[in-house]
Amino acid sequence: MEPLRPILFHPHIPSIEYIEQTLLPDVYEVRTASTVQDLADAIKRLGIRGAPALGCAGACGVALSALLSRDDSLPEFLSGVRSDVNLLRNTRPTAVNLFYGIDQVLSAIESSKSIEEAKSHAVNAAHEVIEADRRTCHAIGKTGLSIVPEGARILTHCNAGALACAEWGTALGVIRSAHESGRNISVYSCETRPLLQGARLTTWELLRDGIDVTLITDSMAAVLMRKGKIDLVVVGADRIVSDAVFNKIGTYMHAVCAKAHNIPFYIAAPLSTFDEESREDLVIVEERNPEEVRRVRNCITGPSTVPVWNPAFDATPSDLISGIITEYGIFSLPRDLETICQLKMGNKVVV
Repeated sequence: MEPLRPILFHPHIPSIEYIEQTLLPDVYEVRTASTVQDLADAIKRLGIRGAPALGCAGACGVALSALLSRDDSLPEFLSGVRSDVNLLRNTRPTAVNLFYGIDQVLSAIESSKSIEEAKSHAVNAAHEVIEADRRTCHAIGKTGLSIVPEGARILTHCNAGALACAEWGTALGVIRSAHESGRNISVYSCETRPLLQGARLTTWELLRDGIDVTLITDSMAAVLMRKGKIDLVVVGADRIVSDAVFNKIGTYMHAVCAKAHNIPFYIAAPLSTFDEESREDLVIVEERNPEEVRRVRNCITGPSTVPVWNPAFDATPSDLISGIITEYGIFSLPRDLETICQLKMGNKVVV
């Protein structure tokens, strides 16, 4: 089966094609962003979502801005691109990969000596962000094989699959790699309220690949753990700081339950998700529209006047995490913080 590639950049048009994830699993639809505003709108409504995918989208968005520019002078060209960069930066405040992708292409543009050179460099840099994410996700999957025993029953939360990346996935990349290696694994996918990414997206991906998956509500995970039906938990990440991991709301609850039942709890994420110089109390957690909780796909679930608290993410302290599976090995925080910093600076030695 053809691999899922949720974001495709077409510089010759120019445009960005993406799978509209708010419609899945009912409808598989590929949409086109022809302007940076189109892309920003898609990111805000979660048509494009998932930390690595946001990095790819951000990179493509900056390149799209450069290609669409009709400015004749380099200063005006750069001013227009930077304005679009600010638009993209303000779409989602928590996922650090978005800023990483944006900065990779912006840096390539700002180092150019002409508009023509800047456009060429932008296209090359955007394509490299996408290709690097594809390579990275496959490497994460290979790294993660060491923690997946034969017959493992794996719990995952939200969607850290191909739809959240350029291809393959992070947490689901580990699961896909284990399945591809012939290990007889099975998966429990938490539905992930309030937007049901686990129910709508993760189960859709795994069924598509022929991987054994069972859907559960978020509140059922602890019971399965107590009954001895979960062997390990693998989830993705939207930002990893020096003392915690930010991921979809509900992740912390699963980590606490896993610790109480002596079940390994792993994060799968690329090095680009690390914001190692920051810490939990400095991160802005996105709060989303209350209607996401008062309704489920247009069905009313609560009174229209009831107050709602709707954070998109929570933080899991590092002491609840068994390891962080990356393309360069499995790390622990804060023990391996110096090694992670060295890897990010370019001393990329496999450990």
